[in-house]
Amino acid sequence: MQNLRARGNQRLANGRVNWLAATTVFLLTSGLAFAGLPAEDSENWSLRKETDHIRVYTIDQPNSSFQAFKAVAVLDVPIENLMAVMINPKSCVQWVHNCSESYAFGSGDFDERYAYSVNDMPWPVTDRDYVLRIRTRGQQADGEIVMDLNAIPDQREEEDDYIRVDKSDTLYRFIPEDDQTRMIWVQHTEPNGSIPGWLVNTLLVDIPIRSMEQLERVAQWDRYQNYELIYNSQGQLKDVVPKAESGDD
Repeated sequence: MQNLRARGNQRLANGRVNWLAATTVFLLTSGLAFAGLPAEDSENWSLRKETDHIRVYTIDQPNSSFQAFKAVAVLDVPIENLMAVMINPKSCVQWVHNCSESYAFGSGDFDERYAYSVNDMPWPVTDRDYVLRIRTRGQQADGEIVMDLNAIPDQREEEDDYIRVDKSDTLYRFIPEDDQTRMIWVQHTEPNGSIPGWLVNTLLVDIPIRSMEQLERVAQWDRYQNYELIYNSQGQLKDVVPKAESGDD
């Protein structure tokens, strides 16, 4: 009887380990484990606005007066063009609405790098600046690419002219669909300082729509053509380069 009870307890323990392992794998592959973002498939998302090819949803966040948003679009450009834009550390000013300054800093590589950016706010609200860690990953098997952008405010000294954003989490998910790309953008930001939640929540809807529309246009510029995705022997995305640099004819 004791042996049966022991074997039963062992099966329960193994089951808990397997459940925890499966849960951990799911969270890590979903891209939301460390970002603190709401699940993309949550039933609590509310559709706020829809254009021809972009839908924007918002959701309340616990212990915050600022909502998170989710924007979903099918952009009429291939994923290689979009990634060529995304790896340019100065491209924020080209496509993100109200981004007025952006550049890379510190040491980093394709998988993990660092960026500084400034966001114009409506007068008389003080402009905000961001210090971000950007992580990029992708698998050749399905072609999907995920980028996480998380605020790391203490990595650079604060600027006198701006208010530093100390909490911001963003997820970009790019899914190839032939010569088009489905983009999912999930973000929640605590803008810091004295700024009313209603103002930020009002801006949430138009920012992703204007930005995604502009991203689609920017990705068609000549400078972002003829790029390709480079994978390692394990099928993991390692770089995005002009085709001439890959060694192909």
